[in-house]
Amino acid sequence: MKIAYDAKRYYHNHTGLGNYSRTLVNNIATFYPDVETLLYDKKALSRTFYLGHKAKADGCDIIHGLSNELPRDIIKAGIKSIVTMHDVAWRTFPAMYKPVDRAIYEWKYGWSAKHATHVICISESTKRDVMRFYNVPEERISVIYQPVQQLFYTPMDKAEAQAIVKQYVDEDFILTVGSINERKNLLGMLKAYTRQDMRPKFVVIGNGRAYRKKCELYIEGKGLSDRVLILDNIHDGKTLQAFYTCAKILLYPSFYEGFGLPVVEAALQHCPIITSDVSSLPEAAGAGAIQTAPNDIRTMAASIKRLLTDPQESEYLGNKAYEHAISHFTPQILTEQLYKLYQSIIHNA
Repeated sequence: MKIAYDAKRYYHNHTGLGNYSRTLVNNIATFYPDVETLLYDKKALSRTFYLGHKAKADGCDIIHGLSNELPRDIIKAGIKSIVTMHDVAWRTFPAMYKPVDRAIYEWKYGWSAKHATHVICISESTKRDVMRFYNVPEERISVIYQPVQQLFYTPMDKAEAQAIVKQYVDEDFILTVGSINERKNLLGMLKAYTRQDMRPKFVVIGNGRAYRKKCELYIEGKGLSDRVLILDNIHDGKTLQAFYTCAKILLYPSFYEGFGLPVVEAALQHCPIITSDVSSLPEAAGAGAIQTAPNDIRTMAASIKRLLTDPQESEYLGNKAYEHAISHFTPQILTEQLYKLYQSIIHNA
């Protein structure tokens, strides 16, 4: 079996899509060393128009686009193809995107979903969206959850985690992780945070532009500048794991997610979670998380207070979250599903 991967984000993206690409390819190499993999890191023109012919000429059985996109020449090249669709946020949350960006994503990603031999969706929620927006038949879609980096499956010693976190914050804190944009709902979290009498520090790991400035204005206006810490330079998994290990709560009440990777990463560290009851997040979080409507500030605030004031419930929910994550997102099981999909596509005409 010889699989070609569009590896642009494998090499050049250090967050979600890059982590997905690296973890998937590395898991294949670990669990199925008989699979030969080719990682293509090509310029934009070659990546878009010639990668299918390149993979065919190199004797590959399948070309797998790891980040919503396949080269436009797959049909002429006569090569089987898989595209992983992470989300269709430009359709479900269009206000977050410029019209020109939405047009580009339709041209690239929409086309790929329609023309791939098979589509992998990283959640049932994304599968429903792909079927709804692009009329892809269900038999051409498989749900294979997003793999988590291997390090998150090995618990970090609490003392080691505290030593790492102490470089940034030296008191109790609640945490959120992800890009600072409207879809992630940081402003909603801040509004719930302002309702707390007991107010540990609020650590935000992520970065953004216009929406970040909007949130910073809110922080300043509410006199929270000494309580909210935005860290936009945390990129390594070990430091992130330390924050999950030490956090009192992970807040992740996003309006829409293709999967919600931080929820699983935090759950694997027994961190209690408050998240949304929409899109893929109930799948990622399971019964161990408190789920609320993302615009329900009152319930979000009450849930934060509940976990901060009831350590027994907090520990119980952290353990329940861990049980869900370890049973649903084990790397070997997810990689086996992918390997079997490769086999079925290669052997079916």
